[in-house]
Amino acid sequence: MKTEEFDYKFDPDLIAQEPAEQRDKSRMMVLDRSLDPVAHDCFYNLPRYLECGDVLVLNDSKVVPALLSGRKGAGAAAGAKIEMLLLSKKGPLVWEVLLKPAKRAAPGTAVWFDDGSRAEIISRVTDKKWLVEFQVGDFDSFLRRCGLAPLPPYIRRGGRRSAPRDIERYQTVYAAKPGSIAAPTAGLHFTEKTIRDLRGRGVSVTAVTLHVGLGTFIPIEEEIVEDHRMEEENYEISAEAAGEINAAKRIVAVGTTSARVLESAVDGAGRVRAGSGATDLFIYPGYRFRKTDALLTNFHLPKSSLFLLACAFTGTERIKAAYREAIERRYRFYSYGDCMLIL
Repeated sequence: MKTEEFDYKFDPDLIAQEPAEQRDKSRMMVLDRSLDPVAHDCFYNLPRYLECGDVLVLNDSKVVPALLSGRKGAGAAAGAKIEMLLLSKKGPLVWEVLLKPAKRAAPGTAVWFDDGSRAEIISRVTDKKWLVEFQVGDFDSFLRRCGLAPLPPYIRRGGRRSAPRDIERYQTVYAAKPGSIAAPTAGLHFTEKTIRDLRGRGVSVTAVTLHVGLGTFIPIEEEIVEDHRMEEENYEISAEAAGEINAAKRIVAVGTTSARVLESAVDGAGRVRAGSGATDLFIYPGYRFRKTDALLTNFHLPKSSLFLLACAFTGTERIKAAYREAIERRYRFYSYGDCMLIL
Protein backbone atom coordinates (compact mmCIF):
# COMPACT_ATOMS: atom_id res chain seq x y z
CA MET A 1 0.00 0.00 0.00
CA LYS A 2 1.18 3.51 -0.74
CA THR A 3 1.47 5.92 2.19
CA GLU A 4 -0.15 8.64 0.05
CA GLU A 5 -3.43 6.70 0.25
CA PHE A 6 -3.66 7.76 3.90
CA ASP A 7 -3.46 11.49 3.34
CA TYR A 8 -6.44 13.83 3.74
CA LYS A 9 -7.16 17.52 3.17
CA PHE A 10 -7.13 19.51 6.36
CA ASP A 11 -7.59 23.03 7.70
CA PRO A 12 -4.64 23.86 10.01
CA ASP A 13 -6.89 26.21 11.98
CA LEU A 14 -8.55 23.10 13.43
CA ILE A 15 -5.41 22.07 15.30
CA ALA A 16 -6.26 22.55 18.98
CA GLN A 17 -3.66 24.82 20.56
CA GLU A 18 -5.22 24.63 24.02
CA PRO A 19 -7.06 21.85 25.86
CA ALA A 20 -10.79 22.10 26.42
CA GLU A 21 -11.62 24.37 29.35
CA GLN A 22 -13.05 21.31 31.10
CA ARG A 23 -11.62 17.93 30.18
CA ASP A 24 -14.94 16.10 29.79
CA LYS A 25 -16.61 18.81 27.69
CA SER A 26 -14.75 18.03 24.51
CA ARG A 27 -16.85 16.89 21.57
CA MET A 28 -17.15 13.22 20.73
CA MET A 29 -18.04 11.73 17.35
CA VAL A 30 -19.64 8.30 17.71
CA LEU A 31 -19.05 5.90 14.84
CA ASP A 32 -20.95 2.62 15.07
CA ARG A 33 -19.45 0.29 12.49
CA SER A 34 -22.81 -1.47 12.08
CA LEU A 35 -24.59 1.79 11.15
CA ASP A 36 -24.10 4.30 8.35
CA PRO A 37 -24.44 7.76 9.92
CA VAL A 38 -22.18 8.98 12.69
CA ALA A 39 -23.57 10.66 15.80
CA HIS A 40 -22.28 13.75 17.58
CA ASP A 41 -22.14 14.06 21.34
CA CYS A 42 -20.00 15.29 24.23
CA PHE A 43 -17.42 13.18 26.00
CA TYR A 44 -19.17 13.36 29.37
CA ASN A 45 -21.89 11.15 27.87
CA LEU A 46 -19.41 8.31 27.20
CA PRO A 47 -21.00 6.07 29.89
CA ARG A 48 -24.26 6.01 27.90
CA TYR A 49 -22.52 4.07 25.13
CA LEU A 50 -21.02 1.36 27.33
CA GLU A 51 -22.72 -1.51 29.11
CA CYS A 52 -22.41 -3.70 32.16
CA GLY A 53 -19.72 -6.29 31.44
CA ASP A 54 -17.63 -3.98 29.26
CA VAL A 55 -14.01 -3.43 30.27
CA LEU A 56 -12.49 -0.03 29.55
CA VAL A 57 -8.71 -0.30 29.17
CA LEU A 58 -6.67 2.82 30.01
CA ASN A 59 -2.97 3.49 29.51
CA ASP A 60 -1.70 4.75 32.88
CA SER A 61 1.75 5.85 31.68
CA LYS A 62 2.75 9.27 32.99
CA VAL A 63 4.37 11.91 30.80
CA VAL A 64 7.72 13.08 32.13
CA PRO A 65 8.76 16.74 31.64
CA ALA A 66 11.16 15.58 28.95
CA LEU A 67 11.59 18.85 27.03
CA LEU A 68 14.65 20.89 28.04
CA SER A 69 15.93 24.19 26.75
CA GLY A 70 19.52 25.29 27.27
CA ARG A 71 22.31 27.31 25.73
CA LYS A 72 25.86 26.67 24.60
CA GLY A 73 27.94 28.38 27.25
CA ALA A 74 26.90 30.13 30.48
CA GLY A 75 26.50 33.65 31.84
CA ALA A 76 27.85 36.42 29.65
CA ALA A 77 29.24 33.78 27.32
CA ALA A 78 25.85 32.17 26.74
CA GLY A 79 25.39 31.35 23.09
CA ALA A 80 22.91 29.65 20.79
CA LYS A 81 19.82 27.98 22.18
CA ILE A 82 19.65 24.19 22.08
CA GLU A 83 16.48 22.18 22.71
CA MET A 84 16.61 18.61 24.03
CA LEU A 85 13.94 15.94 24.06
CA LEU A 86 14.78 13.04 26.36
CA LEU A 87 14.24 9.66 24.70
CA SER A 88 15.72 6.88 26.82
CA LYS A 89 17.99 6.50 29.82
CA LYS A 90 21.33 4.83 29.03
CA GLY A 91 23.15 5.29 32.34
CA PRO A 92 22.78 7.00 35.76
CA LEU A 93 22.94 10.47 34.15
CA VAL A 94 23.35 9.53 30.48
CA TRP A 95 20.39 9.88 28.11
CA GLU A 96 19.70 9.42 24.44
CA VAL A 97 18.10 12.66 23.23
CA LEU A 98 16.92 14.53 20.18
CA LEU A 99 18.75 17.84 19.74
CA LYS A 100 17.38 20.83 17.90
CA PRO A 101 19.00 22.32 15.94
CA ALA A 102 21.33 19.36 15.47
CA LYS A 103 23.79 21.47 13.46
CA ARG A 104 24.75 23.25 16.68
CA ALA A 105 25.72 19.96 18.31
CA ALA A 106 29.17 18.43 18.47
CA PRO A 107 30.83 16.01 20.88
CA GLY A 108 32.25 17.89 23.85
CA THR A 109 29.76 20.77 23.61
CA ALA A 110 28.48 21.94 27.00
CA VAL A 111 24.85 22.95 27.33
CA TRP A 112 23.82 25.11 30.30
CA PHE A 113 20.36 25.40 31.82
CA ASP A 114 18.64 28.25 33.65
CA ASP A 115 19.34 26.81 37.12
CA GLY A 116 23.08 26.60 36.49
CA SER A 117 23.05 22.88 35.72
CA ARG A 118 24.87 21.62 32.66
CA ALA A 119 25.10 18.71 30.27
CA GLU A 120 27.78 17.59 27.86
CA ILE A 121 27.14 16.15 24.41
CA ILE A 122 29.03 12.86 24.22
CA SER A 123 28.44 11.43 20.76
CA ARG A 124 26.06 11.12 17.83
CA VAL A 125 23.93 7.95 17.72
CA THR A 126 22.05 8.59 14.46
CA ASP A 127 21.31 11.61 12.30
CA LYS A 128 18.70 12.67 14.84
CA LYS A 129 19.83 11.16 18.15
CA TRP A 130 22.69 12.01 20.48
CA LEU A 131 24.07 10.76 23.78
CA VAL A 132 24.23 13.43 26.48
CA GLU A 133 25.61 13.23 30.03
CA PHE A 134 23.99 15.49 32.62
CA GLN A 135 25.82 17.07 35.55
CA VAL A 136 22.78 17.99 37.59
CA GLY A 137 22.81 16.11 40.90
CA ASP A 138 19.42 14.48 41.46
CA PHE A 139 17.94 14.08 38.00
CA ASP A 140 14.27 14.01 39.04
CA SER A 141 14.71 17.28 40.93
CA PHE A 142 16.43 18.78 37.90
CA LEU A 143 13.50 17.80 35.66
CA ARG A 144 11.02 19.36 38.08
CA ARG A 145 13.00 22.59 37.95
CA CYS A 146 13.81 22.77 34.26
CA GLY A 147 11.70 20.27 32.34
CA LEU A 148 8.64 21.20 30.33
CA ALA A 149 5.79 19.10 28.93
CA PRO A 150 6.97 17.61 25.61
CA LEU A 151 4.16 19.01 23.48
CA PRO A 152 4.08 18.05 19.80
CA PRO A 153 5.61 20.66 17.48
CA TYR A 154 2.23 21.67 16.03
CA ILE A 155 1.26 23.19 19.41
CA ARG A 156 2.98 26.52 19.94
CA ARG A 157 3.32 28.74 23.01
CA GLY A 158 4.50 31.98 21.48
CA GLY A 159 8.25 31.63 21.19
CA ARG A 160 8.27 28.55 23.41
CA ARG A 161 7.45 24.91 22.76
CA SER A 162 5.63 24.46 26.06
CA ALA A 163 4.31 26.35 29.08
CA PRO A 164 4.13 25.48 32.80
CA ARG A 165 0.34 24.94 32.64
CA ASP A 166 0.88 22.09 30.18
CA ILE A 167 2.58 19.98 32.86
CA GLU A 168 -0.88 19.37 34.37
CA ARG A 169 -3.08 19.39 31.25
CA TYR A 170 -0.85 17.27 29.00
CA GLN A 171 -1.39 14.42 31.45
CA THR A 172 -4.28 12.08 32.16
CA VAL A 173 -5.95 12.26 35.57
CA TYR A 174 -5.08 8.60 36.14
CA ALA A 175 -1.40 8.78 35.08
CA ALA A 176 0.62 6.67 37.50
CA LYS A 177 3.85 5.29 36.01
CA PRO A 178 6.40 7.83 34.67
CA GLY A 179 7.97 7.00 31.34
CA SER A 180 6.21 8.63 28.36
CA ILE A 181 7.48 11.50 26.21
CA ALA A 182 4.03 12.03 24.68
CA ALA A 183 0.60 11.76 26.25
CA PRO A 184 -1.83 8.95 25.46
CA THR A 185 -4.13 11.71 24.30
CA ALA A 186 -7.45 9.84 24.13
CA GLY A 187 -7.24 9.70 27.92
CA LEU A 188 -6.97 13.48 28.34
CA HIS A 189 -10.79 13.77 28.23
CA PHE A 190 -11.38 11.70 31.37
CA THR A 191 -12.21 13.09 34.80
CA GLU A 192 -12.57 11.23 38.07
CA LYS A 193 -16.33 11.68 37.68
CA THR A 194 -16.33 9.98 34.27
CA ILE A 195 -14.60 6.96 35.76
CA ARG A 196 -17.06 6.85 38.70
CA ASP A 197 -20.01 7.09 36.31
CA LEU A 198 -18.66 4.24 34.19
CA ARG A 199 -18.21 2.01 37.20
CA GLY A 200 -21.70 2.95 38.32
CA ARG A 201 -23.01 1.40 35.09
CA GLY A 202 -21.18 -1.84 35.76
CA VAL A 203 -18.28 -1.05 33.42
CA SER A 204 -14.92 -2.29 34.68
CA VAL A 205 -12.08 0.19 34.35
CA THR A 206 -8.57 -1.25 34.29
CA ALA A 207 -5.15 -0.04 33.22
CA VAL A 208 -2.21 -1.29 31.22
CA THR A 209 1.01 0.64 30.69
CA LEU A 210 2.73 1.58 27.46
CA HIS A 211 5.44 4.23 27.71
CA VAL A 212 4.94 6.35 24.63
CA GLY A 213 8.17 6.99 22.80
CA LEU A 214 9.34 8.58 19.59
CA GLY A 215 8.01 5.71 17.50
CA THR A 216 4.37 6.54 18.20
CA PHE A 217 4.39 9.99 16.70
CA ILE A 218 7.16 10.18 14.10
CA PRO A 219 5.70 10.43 10.58
CA ILE A 220 5.76 7.58 8.10
CA GLU A 221 8.43 8.64 5.63
CA GLU A 222 8.52 5.54 3.44
CA GLU A 223 6.51 5.58 0.22
CA ILE A 224 5.24 2.06 0.90
CA VAL A 225 3.38 1.51 4.17
CA GLU A 226 4.78 -1.96 4.73
CA ASP A 227 8.34 -0.59 4.69
CA HIS A 228 7.76 1.51 7.84
CA ARG A 229 9.25 0.22 11.07
CA MET A 230 8.01 1.23 14.51
CA GLU A 231 10.52 1.82 17.29
CA GLU A 232 10.11 -0.40 20.33
CA GLU A 233 8.10 0.86 23.32
CA ASN A 234 7.93 -0.81 26.72
CA TYR A 235 4.66 -2.10 28.13
CA GLU A 236 3.36 -3.85 31.23
CA ILE A 237 0.15 -5.69 32.09
CA SER A 238 -0.61 -6.78 35.66
CA ALA A 239 -2.14 -10.16 36.43
CA GLU A 240 -5.23 -8.37 37.77
CA ALA A 241 -5.67 -6.33 34.57
CA ALA A 242 -5.17 -9.41 32.38
CA GLY A 243 -7.83 -11.26 34.37
CA GLU A 244 -10.37 -8.46 33.94
CA ILE A 245 -9.62 -8.13 30.23
CA ASN A 246 -9.92 -11.85 29.59
CA ALA A 247 -13.27 -11.96 31.40
CA ALA A 248 -14.74 -9.01 29.48
CA LYS A 249 -17.89 -9.11 27.41
CA ARG A 250 -16.48 -6.28 25.29
CA ILE A 251 -13.08 -4.59 25.46
CA VAL A 252 -12.95 -0.83 24.87
CA ALA A 253 -9.40 0.45 24.33
CA VAL A 254 -8.76 4.05 25.30
CA GLY A 255 -6.35 5.23 22.65
CA THR A 256 -4.14 3.59 20.09
CA THR A 257 -1.51 2.88 22.75
CA SER A 258 -3.89 0.73 24.80
CA ALA A 259 -4.98 -1.06 21.63
CA ARG A 260 -1.35 -1.81 20.72
CA VAL A 261 -0.68 -3.25 24.18
CA LEU A 262 -3.72 -5.52 23.93
CA GLU A 263 -2.81 -6.68 20.44
CA SER A 264 0.83 -7.20 21.40
CA ALA A 265 0.09 -9.32 24.46
CA VAL A 266 -2.67 -11.59 23.13
CA ASP A 267 -1.71 -15.24 22.71
CA GLY A 268 -2.80 -17.85 20.18
CA ALA A 269 -5.82 -18.73 22.31
CA GLY A 270 -7.05 -15.13 22.31
CA ARG A 271 -6.08 -14.40 25.91
CA VAL A 272 -4.01 -11.44 27.07
CA ARG A 273 -0.88 -12.47 28.95
CA ALA A 274 0.24 -10.65 32.10
CA GLY A 275 3.84 -9.46 32.12
CA SER A 276 6.14 -6.85 30.65
CA GLY A 277 7.93 -6.52 27.38
CA ALA A 278 8.59 -4.30 24.38
CA THR A 279 6.50 -3.93 21.27
CA ASP A 280 7.16 -2.58 17.80
CA LEU A 281 3.76 -3.67 16.51
CA PHE A 282 2.70 -1.60 13.49
CA ILE A 283 -1.03 -1.87 12.83
CA TYR A 284 -2.25 -0.88 9.37
CA PRO A 285 -5.16 -1.90 7.11
CA GLY A 286 -5.29 -5.64 6.69
CA TYR A 287 -4.48 -6.28 10.33
CA ARG A 288 -6.98 -8.53 12.14
CA PHE A 289 -7.73 -7.28 15.64
CA ARG A 290 -7.89 -10.07 18.18
CA LYS A 291 -8.56 -8.30 21.48
CA THR A 292 -9.92 -4.82 20.76
CA ASP A 293 -13.70 -4.56 20.32
CA ALA A 294 -14.17 -0.78 20.53
CA LEU A 295 -11.80 2.18 20.40
CA LEU A 296 -11.82 5.70 21.82
CA THR A 297 -9.32 7.83 19.93
CA ASN A 298 -8.51 11.41 18.98
CA PHE A 299 -8.27 12.72 15.41
CA HIS A 300 -4.78 12.04 14.09
CA LEU A 301 -2.24 13.43 11.67
CA PRO A 302 -2.52 12.25 8.06
CA LYS A 303 -0.10 9.51 7.03
CA SER A 304 0.68 8.71 10.67
CA SER A 305 0.79 5.25 12.23
CA LEU A 306 -2.06 6.38 14.51
CA PHE A 307 -4.29 7.25 11.56
CA LEU A 308 -3.45 3.94 9.90
CA LEU A 309 -4.44 2.06 13.06
CA ALA A 310 -7.83 3.81 13.05
CA CYS A 311 -8.22 2.90 9.37
CA ALA A 312 -7.35 -0.73 10.13
CA PHE A 313 -9.92 -0.86 12.91
CA THR A 314 -12.77 0.83 11.03
CA GLY A 315 -12.04 0.71 7.32
CA THR A 316 -10.06 3.35 5.44
CA GLU A 317 -12.94 4.87 3.47
CA ARG A 318 -15.17 4.93 6.55
CA ILE A 319 -12.54 6.77 8.57
CA LYS A 320 -11.85 9.22 5.77
CA ALA A 321 -15.57 9.99 5.52
CA ALA A 322 -15.75 10.50 9.29
CA TYR A 323 -12.76 12.84 9.17
CA ARG A 324 -14.37 14.84 6.34
CA GLU A 325 -17.48 15.26 8.47
CA ALA A 326 -15.39 16.23 11.49
CA ILE A 327 -13.64 18.89 9.40
CA GLU A 328 -16.95 20.21 8.09
CA ARG A 329 -18.33 20.41 11.65
CA ARG A 330 -15.16 22.09 12.92
CA TYR A 331 -14.06 19.45 15.37
CA ARG A 332 -10.78 20.23 17.12
CA PHE A 333 -7.93 17.99 15.94
CA TYR A 334 -4.86 16.26 17.36
CA SER A 335 -3.48 16.03 20.89
CA TYR A 336 -5.60 18.67 22.65
CA GLY A 337 -8.55 18.13 20.33
CA ASP A 338 -11.83 16.25 20.35
CA CYS A 339 -12.33 12.49 20.15
CA MET A 340 -14.08 9.68 18.34
CA LEU A 341 -15.70 6.60 19.84
CA ILE A 342 -15.67 3.68 17.41
CA LEU A 343 -18.05 0.86 18.32
